[in-house]
Amino acid sequence: MKPSIGRIVHYTLSQQDADAINKRRADFQAFRSNFSGPSDPGHAGADGHVAHVGNHAAEGDVCPAMVVRVFHPETTTANLQVFLDGSDTYWATSRTEGEGPSHWAWPERV
Repeated sequence: MKPSIGRIVHYTLSQQDADAINKRRADFQAFRSNFSGPSDPGHAGADGHVAHVGNHAAEGDVCPAMVVRVFHPETTTANLQVFLDGSDTYWATSRTEGEGPSHWAWPERV
């Protein structure tokens, strides 16, 4: 079966993916601990940042992902929006179907 836009697949995080996700989350926590301005929406000086908050990501974690772009109909290479266990998502680009880290797979029917 070929991927198509809007389909949900399972994506396995690589170490590089997990490092990038955890860095964004650590960067947000560092910003938050040093920010002294108003944080209520609609007030001058409010930070306006999207919080990257969630549980620690690790290599091998399997997350649901939505196919957002397919490069060639005859291939399984796609861009994915990976839904994380937190308030953020991860953009996984040019990923192929397969097993293990940095690959996506069709969900098992249960």
